[in-house]
Amino acid sequence: MSTEHVLDHRPEGLLRARLRESASKVPEVTVYFWIVKVLTTGMGETASDLLAKVLGPIPAVGLGGLAFVAALVLQFAVRRYVAWIYWTAIVMVSVFGTMAADVLHVGLGVPYTLSTPLFLIALAAVFALWYASERTLSIHTVRTRRREGFYWAAVLATFALGTAAGDLTASIGLGYLGSAVLFAVAIAVPALAHRGGVLGAVTAFWAAYVITRPLGASLADWMADPTARGGLGWGLGPVTLSWTVAIVAFVAFLAVSRQDSGAAV
Repeated sequence: MSTEHVLDHRPEGLLRARLRESASKVPEVTVYFWIVKVLTTGMGETASDLLAKVLGPIPAVGLGGLAFVAALVLQFAVRRYVAWIYWTAIVMVSVFGTMAADVLHVGLGVPYTLSTPLFLIALAAVFALWYASERTLSIHTVRTRRREGFYWAAVLATFALGTAAGDLTASIGLGYLGSAVLFAVAIAVPALAHRGGVLGAVTAFWAAYVITRPLGASLADWMADPTARGGLGWGLGPVTLSWTVAIVAFVAFLAVSRQDSGAAV
């Protein structure tokens, strides 16, 4: 008797449950993953600032929150990884994560020296709950709704933490270019530690994931900032648009080539 014949006689509900658990909801961690991730962090930074400037802080946060929720609803609705849906959700998390960090600093007057450790504690709490529930933090296991919920909670916390950390380093004298150089060096540390056998794959992945946020945001801010402040003076609109075009191009390539289907961590 064939395997297909046996499967055909299993309860339909069991088959659906197995399909839900077996389909990967995250991309494979390739060089393309890191390129698009850095692009989304920079685009989210300048897009958030642009929206706040054009619409005002409160309407911008409201619009960002709605787009963030809509993107996550769509991501949770699909049963497998779909490139444009996943990366749209990441972009919306980037925009809203930036807004969350900015609200604490600009709206409530919380200094970056306080908000950065607060977001670090929040991320640690998400990881602790995730591990206590699932006994792993590997994105390779994001195949159930509960694990997907933990994954996106961690992603949102990393974006907020990275935003605060990047603004902190920029505000203490490094500036955006200096911060970008600092985080470019820092992101190599977990990669080298993992290659040398000092750091596990999961820990190295999440460490690098956090650092991509201030790296991309610092680069985008440096490009957008006026020359009088040490930037390139390109402006928020052109930087947001150019980084968005780059994201769309890479995601379109991944959607067609499917080079990032699956999970590798």
